[in-house]
Amino acid sequence: MPLIILHTEIYAPREICFDLSRSMEVHVLSMKKYNEKIIGERKSGLIQEGEEVEFEAKHLGITQTHKGKVKDVHFPFSFVDVMVQGTFKSLHHHHSFHEKNGITLMIDTFKYESPLGILGRWADHLFLEKYMKKLIEGRNTFIKKMAESNEWKNILNYEV
Repeated sequence: MPLIILHTEIYAPREICFDLSRSMEVHVLSMKKYNEKIIGERKSGLIQEGEEVEFEAKHLGITQTHKGKVKDVHFPFSFVDVMVQGTFKSLHHHHSFHEKNGITLMIDTFKYESPLGILGRWADHLFLEKYMKKLIEGRNTFIKKMAESNEWKNILNYEV
């Protein structure tokens, strides 16, 4: 089971980083190159504890759907999203946020299990783990850019 751990330093308050990470709009904007869209009923706002959201996107040339559920929300320190339904056998993404001297360290701990047994593990080794890491890095870069500029104000409805 691949494990990807990413550290992203963001020069912005933890609360902003936390909420941008839960924003449905930010998720879709950060995945624009994959034509990602929300196909469930609720398409905007901050996803909350216990809520599920379903996405459709094109990854590796294949249109896929993914339904995730948010749990263990501890504002503004951490939350978890897990796959409820989708391509992987399992997927668990822990998001944590640590602030020191005005800098937020956003830590993603992402683990997944590919389907198809040995074929899935072979795909992980050849390309899938790198692809997933690049996907999360891209999303984090987008969140960092929004948080460090005033762009977050277009998404979040509060002042810091």
